[in-house]
Amino acid sequence: MSVEPDLVKVVLTGPDGEVETLWARPVGENLFELDNTPWYAYGVSLKDVIEARRPDPNAFPEFIRVVKKSGYRTVRLILEPAADKDSASQAILDRLVQLGCSYEGANHIYISIDIPPEVDLERIRQFLITTEQQWEHADPPYETLFPSSGPAA
Repeated sequence: MSVEPDLVKVVLTGPDGEVETLWARPVGENLFELDNTPWYAYGVSLKDVIEARRPDPNAFPEFIRVVKKSGYRTVRLILEPAADKDSASQAILDRLVQLGCSYEGANHIYISIDIPPEVDLERIRQFLITTEQQWEHADPPYETLFPSSGPAA
């Protein structure tokens, strides 16, 4: 992977203390546009503008808050191993791309899906439900989408 020279790493922390560093583009004083997808943090997506500050001059900037939403949404998918896992998993990923999404894989099982603003989230949800794979809303989180239904099962 070739990294653009103007990108920097920013630190995000997930709800259970998981720390991840994402590439981001500086767009103002302590402001960064995310250039890749969070794996653990919720409520933040690709191209969101965030505020992040360095705890000391030699450290990566640390996430403080989202300043401007990009319109992208994030879901995370865990592809179940199967006898024909590679072709079954690839078929799911290929369909997501056909529906207008992109994705990053931590490995061949754990996938983070970027849903652009112009792609209908409900259509992606319905497709993911039909796959019978395990998945979750990361941004917006399930509780934001369905506030009266409580936590997802």
